[in-house]
Amino acid sequence: MNKAELIEQIAKDAGITKKQANESLEAFTSAVVSTLKKGETVTLVGFGTFSVSNRAPRNGRNPQTGATIKIKAKKVPKFKSGKDFSTKVAAGKTKK
Repeated sequence: MNKAELIEQIAKDAGITKKQANESLEAFTSAVVSTLKKGETVTLVGFGTFSVSNRAPRNGRNPQTGATIKIKAKKVPKFKSGKDFSTKVAAGKTKK
């Protein structure tokens, strides 16, 4: 499913226009990004938790030359699915 298909599905399920669904999705993603930038987490009970993890600096290898390269430390987003979400996906069921 791509973004356009997701927006269409949200609009259909919520009984709203595609424009409203797009605005809602944009607001959601914006809120998650701004919260993660602050170093905080976003927890949606039953769905999962968005958080930021600090990746330590490390050495890597250039696959073409085999030379050792230094990879800088960085922050990376993480998502840990909630128990209900994981259970529904494993069972192949969705609740409407």
